[in-house]
Amino acid sequence: MPLSKIQFSPGIKREGTALTARGGWYDANLMRFRKGFAEKIGGWVKDTSNTFLSTARALHAWVNLASTKYLGLGTTWKYYIESGGGFNDITPIRVTTGDNEISFAKVANGDATLNVTDTAHGAVQNDFVTYSGCVSLGGNITANVLNQEYQIATITSANVYTIEAKDTDGDEVTAAAGDSGDGQGTIIGAYQINVGLDDYVSGSGWGANPWGDGTWGSTATISTTNQLRIWTHDNFGEDLVMNARAGGIYYWDTSAKTLGTDRAVALSDLTNANLAPTFGLQVLVSDIDRHVIVLGADPINTAGTARTGAVDPMFVCWCDQENITEWEPKSINTAGSVRLSAGSLIIGGIRARQEILIWTDTSLYSMKFIGQPFIFSTNLVNEGVGLIGPKAMVNSPVGVFWMDKKGIYNYTGQIKPVPCDVHDYVFGNINEGQAYKVFGFLNKRFNEVGWFYPSSSASEIDRYVSYNYLEQVWSIGQLVRNAWLDEGLVDYPRAAYTTSDVGYLYQQEQGNDADGSAMDNVYIESGDIDISDGEMIQYINRVIPDVNFTGTGDSQTINLVLKTRNFPGDSLTTSSTSNVTSTTQQLNIRGRARQAVLRFESDDDNTSGGAAGVGFRIGATRVGIRPDGKR
Repeated sequence: MPLSKIQFSPGIKREGTALTARGGWYDANLMRFRKGFAEKIGGWVKDTSNTFLSTARALHAWVNLASTKYLGLGTTWKYYIESGGGFNDITPIRVTTGDNEISFAKVANGDATLNVTDTAHGAVQNDFVTYSGCVSLGGNITANVLNQEYQIATITSANVYTIEAKDTDGDEVTAAAGDSGDGQGTIIGAYQINVGLDDYVSGSGWGANPWGDGTWGSTATISTTNQLRIWTHDNFGEDLVMNARAGGIYYWDTSAKTLGTDRAVALSDLTNANLAPTFGLQVLVSDIDRHVIVLGADPINTAGTARTGAVDPMFVCWCDQENITEWEPKSINTAGSVRLSAGSLIIGGIRARQEILIWTDTSLYSMKFIGQPFIFSTNLVNEGVGLIGPKAMVNSPVGVFWMDKKGIYNYTGQIKPVPCDVHDYVFGNINEGQAYKVFGFLNKRFNEVGWFYPSSSASEIDRYVSYNYLEQVWSIGQLVRNAWLDEGLVDYPRAAYTTSDVGYLYQQEQGNDADGSAMDNVYIESGDIDISDGEMIQYINRVIPDVNFTGTGDSQTINLVLKTRNFPGDSLTTSSTSNVTSTTQQLNIRGRARQAVLRFESDDDNTSGGAAGVGFRIGATRVGIRPDGKR
C-alpha cells in the first residue's frame, strides 16, 4: 500500500468543522506551535515551598538600588512582597483601635469561637486583625492565644464579630470553665484593609455588568469590598506603589521599610502629602517622565481642600513630576487631571511605547507626555472597542494585544483586529459574568501572547488561548493560573495558582512535568482526513510516525490513536491505540471509514499522569491509506 505523507498545517483551526480542518489540527491541550510544528508546552515547578493566602491576581517584579530583587503579589485577602523565597505580608492597616475598645467573650466551654466586641469595627468577613496587649481570659484562652493575627470568621453586627481561638501553631484552642474574663489589658487591634471578593458580583454600581451594558450609579456605590479584588502595582524608582481596584492607593518605601515587620501605607498618609488621591481603579507610572498616574481617582472637591473620597469612574489624575506626595495642580508644578468622555467606566490601562493606553468600557485612549503647559495629551484612538477585563491586555515586542468582549486586537500606533482561528471556541464558551478574571500573558521565549479565562461552566479560570504572534497561529488548552509574569527580572515565567485559599508560585517552562508529576491529558488531534473528498471508504493499515522526543525521562513514550467515522455527524470511534517511542519504525493498525483522525497524546489514560519527563514534537506523519469497499 502506498504511503501518504501528512504534514499538518500549524495552529488549531476551530472556525469551521473537524472536516473542514482537514490538513490541520482541530483540538489540543497543553500544546504549542513552534517553527510550524506542534510540541508539548514546558512544565512547571514550585518557585518556593512557601505559600500565600487566597487567590493572587497580580504579579510585579522590580529591583532596588542595592540590586535586590522583589516580587509584588496581590491576592484577594493580602498583599505580599516575595524576596528570598519568603512571602512577606505588607497589607496596609485600615484602622487601629485604642486601649479598652475591644473585649472578648467565650461562646461556650469546649468551643473555640470567641465573640469580639469593638464598636463600629468596620470589618467584613475574612478580614484580618492583629491584637496586642491582651490578658488571659483565665483558662485556656491565654494572652499568647489572643495576642496574634486572626481572620474574622463571621460578622454578627456592626459592633460584634467572631474569631476561632488558636495557638501560635494554628491549632484550635477551646474555652474552659475558667475563661470568664474579657481579655482587656492595654489591647490594641490593628485591622488590615478590608478583603475583596473572589468572584465578580454584578449589580453593584457603575460597571455593574462586566460587559459594560449597565449604567454607573444604578445600584449601590461600588467599593473595594463588593468587587472582585484586583490589584495593580508599579515601581516608582526602587519603591512600590499599589492599588486595590476601587480602593486605596498605597506606598512601600523599599529603603525605609523592613520586610516582615513594616506594612505599606496610604499615599495620603505620606509625609508632606498634599491632596493625594484616596481611591482609584488602577495605578501606574509613566516611564519617561516619572509621573504616578491614577485611573478612576477621586477628584479634588470644589473647595480645593480635599479629595471627595469617592471613585470617579472616568477621572484620571497624576502627581507632580518625580514627586509622589504632591497632587495639587499648580502653576509651579506638573500635577494635573483629565476626565475622559467616551464610555462610562475606565476598565484598565497599560504602559506602552512612549504612551499610556487607557480603555473604557467602549473606547481606547492614548495618553502621551508632552511637557508644559498641558503635561499630557489624551486622544481618543477608537470608539467601539473596549476591554473585557482590567487585566486583559498585554505588551509584546510587536505591540499591545488585548481581548475585547467579542474579539482580539493589536495596537502598534493603530488598531488592527487579529484574525482568530479559535474565535467561536473561546468567545462562545466564556463565563461572561466572571469576565473580569480574564488576564493576558506574554511568553516571550516562544513568541506567544495569550489569555487565561473561565469557561461558561466554570466560575474560576480553567482555560487558556495562546497566539504565536510571529507565526500567526493559535492554540488552546485547559490550565488553572490566576496571574502571570514573563521572564525578565526573573529567570523563568512565574505563575500563581490557588486551591482552597492556599496559593503557590510556579516557575513555568521548566522541564516537562507538572511539579514533579507527569503532566496530565496532553494531546493534539487532527481534523478529519479523507480521500476523494470523502466519497469512498478508505482503508488504513499502517502509520510511520515522525516524533522527536525532547524529554529526559527513562520512558519516552506517547500514544498514537486512530479514530474513524463515516459521516460528519457521527461520533468518532477509536479504532486503535499504539505506543510510539524513539525507536518505533512503523505501527501496524487497522481502520476502515470515510473519515479518520490522528491523535497524539501522552502515554496515559487522560485521568492520571503517565511517565514523567516526556517531551515531544510532531513532524510529518506517513499513513498507509487506499480506497476500499464497504465490506
